[in-house]
Amino acid sequence: MTTLSIVMPVYNESATIVRALERVLAVEYPCPMELVVVDDGSTDITPVLLQPFHDRGVTMARHTTNFGKGAAVRTGIEMATGTHVIVLDADLEYSPSDIPSMLAPVLDGVADHVFGTRVFGLNTRFPSYRFAKGGRFTTAVANMLYDSYITDMHTCLKLIPSQDLRALTLSQAGFGLDTELTAKLLHAGIRPYEVPVTYYGRTIAEGKKITWRDGVECLWILAKIRMRQPDQLPTTAQNVSILSRPRIRAIRPTHKVLLEPKVANAPS
Repeated sequence: MTTLSIVMPVYNESATIVRALERVLAVEYPCPMELVVVDDGSTDITPVLLQPFHDRGVTMARHTTNFGKGAAVRTGIEMATGTHVIVLDADLEYSPSDIPSMLAPVLDGVADHVFGTRVFGLNTRFPSYRFAKGGRFTTAVANMLYDSYITDMHTCLKLIPSQDLRALTLSQAGFGLDTELTAKLLHAGIRPYEVPVTYYGRTIAEGKKITWRDGVECLWILAKIRMRQPDQLPTTAQNVSILSRPRIRAIRPTHKVLLEPKVANAPS
């Protein structure tokens, strides 16, 4: 049976966190779902705003200090109990209402890895031309390096089997985890099924944290991983049937933990 874990990394998102959680909980999912929120050492009132949602069945963890988005996502992956995991930021750029359409290929046995692609100019709002084209450029580089043809490597919405996520040797603590994850999947031979999703990008003034330096780091990570041996994944071919997926335990009760993850890199 397919079950879904939505991992939400949070850092100083007091302006959006309540609405972000309400939107996730309002969606009707076609399979059992758990929401795992990891507060990455927020210093504003985000932890206070999160408290009421614990009583509503949301699983929560909190880092004692800010380790970076990648570290928060890795903590969420460790806590997730679903057969599949998807990361959803708390900044309202992506809509959880798109997740059911991403689950459809998995439930139909068409594919096991699904990316929610942002189609430039269709149900999207990019903060700038340079931001949009920068993402397309790094995606093109990834396609050339790994002989793939994805359209949006930087999409936040990546639906991936949890067994594959745990098999990957992920080490990035900051925003580089997104590039590292995609590069290692492509290098292992995974070719994700893509589904269009909506996107409302924030500007720097609105709280966007990614800069051009993250683009440079992305190119370095792509090249570095390409020169290494690919990770061995439980599902090493695209479009693996869900009939071949092993069953896992049922979703566990919610809980709160206080964590200091071991990270290999400095925060981004």
